[in-house]
Amino acid sequence: MASSPQSYQKRQRELRKKERKAEKLAIRHGKSAAAKEAADDGDVVDEDALLEEFRLLNEKFAAGDVPEDDFEFRKAEIFAQLGLGEPPEPREPAEEQAAEPDA
Repeated sequence: MASSPQSYQKRQRELRKKERKAEKLAIRHGKSAAAKEAADDGDVVDEDALLEEFRLLNEKFAAGDVPEDDFEFRKAEIFAQLGLGEPPEPREPAEEQAAEPDA
């Protein structure tokens, strides 16, 4: 005996509900597992410390104590650590030597 279309549709709806629920659980567990792995690895980003470092960098730049190139490079590094952008390109050794004149 064949099953009625209503019972088939009901089974399909219930199956879709279970699949959506499983996806949501996987996403939740995936995020918490990733955070737990990062904590175990010691790669936890201290956002408060990075934001404080950025605040100090801004103050030094506003006071004229930090050149614009150094400010932009360090800002990009901090933002990359916070996950807000790409890490900056490494500086050339010649640029670093030119930025630090001998006394």
